[in-house]
Amino acid sequence: MKHMFILLVSVLFLGSCGDDELSVEDQFALDTKLIEDYIKSKNLTAQKTIDGIYYVTENEGTVEKPKITSEVTVTYRGYFLDGGTFDSSVKAKFPLYSVIEGWQIGIPKFGRGGKGTLLIPSKYGYGSREISGRAFAVLAFDIEVFDF
Repeated sequence: MKHMFILLVSVLFLGSCGDDELSVEDQFALDTKLIEDYIKSKNLTAQKTIDGIYYVTENEGTVEKPKITSEVTVTYRGYFLDGGTFDSSVKAKFPLYSVIEGWQIGIPKFGRGGKGTLLIPSKYGYGSREISGRAFAVLAFDIEVFDF
């Protein structure tokens, strides 16, 4: 009986020691709320893709848009919603299929000469992987598409 009690207490203890991480759905809902609050606080006019990527169009660019197989040339600044920059590049060139899913979905909203901002929930960015010491971070990118 003593061993059964120890086993029961152990199971209860281990069961209560789960990760503090949210479910994918709950994290996505939280990210969406953060993005919507950011859009409102900055008085932005944003559109939302069916996937939940928000984008602000400063200049749509040409009618022709890049495809997932396109090699794109962009200038960008990546930052967190609190304004902290984590990455930037001038005229970076790469295949669109090789970058985060948020870019694969968002960059094709802009043609050559297109310019705007992508607001990306963590599941379409780096998810649980840390970037600049932050996991599950909503990402913002000011982008300009030069060519593809």
